[in-house]
Order: sequence, then C-alpha cells, then structure tokens
Amino acid sequence: MTEPLPRYDDVTPGTALPRLTHVIRRGDLVRYAGASGDLNPIHWSERAATEAGLPTIIAHGMLTMGVAMRLVSDWAGRQAVLECGGRFARPVVVPDDEAGVELVVDGVVAEKLDGSRVRVDLTVRCGGEKVLARPRAVVALN
Repeated sequence: MTEPLPRYDDVTPGTALPRLTHVIRRGDLVRYAGASGDLNPIHWSERAATEAGLPTIIAHGMLTMGVAMRLVSDWAGRQAVLECGGRFARPVVVPDDEAGVELVVDGVVAEKLDGSRVRVDLTVRCGGEKVLARPRAVVALN
C-alpha cells in the first residue's frame, strides 16, 4: 500500500522524509551513460579513472543527484518537484563487484514557503561521507 502524499497543512519545518537507501553497481553506470549520453570514460574505464587521479570508476554526478531527488519525488509525488539543486562534494566510487556501493539519502522539511510550497534539505552519504553539498528541492504540496 502506498503512503498518502503529504499535505501542506500537515508538515512543519523538521518533518523528516522516510530514508532512502539505493545501491549503485557498475552495470547501472553503463545504463545511465547510454540513457544520458554522458560517455565520459571515468564512469566506465578503470584506466581513464585512475589517470584522472581517481581511485577507480565513479558514478555520474547527475545519477547521484537523481537518486537523491527520488526521495523527494517518492515523498511528494513526481509532479510536485518544482526546483532541485546541489553541488558535487565527493565522488561516489563504485567497486567492481556485485555488492556495489550504497547511497543513503535523508531529507527534512526545512522551510514552509508561500503558495503551498516547502523547501526540503537533503543529506546524501556514501560510506558515511557526504557526497553532495547543499542538496535541496522545492516542492508543491496540496
């Protein structure tokens, strides 16, 4: 059973969104590269990644941002996300194994805005380290 979408009158600053955990594997990077057209070899070539000074292959930044925003769209509904943003703070290193790497996304309503909108601030971690700086979204609620 799906949770009902939140209502503007029922949320307050500090309202926590349900945690999202998501595993990224190297096969996901291949699929994302094909879908996005981002074929930068640091996302698929061990040699290119290490020559660029990275420890190994890393996830696409926009894939990481997309996973983070999934928490918001799952909570408020896809059509509710009006704005989103953040900065890439640390690469998400994706090991060459079946386990992959786990992203943990937490969110909290930071501010109620006019027009039945709220700002949601996110924390996105991989291996306990924040990988996005100031990720946030503005959503419209009923």
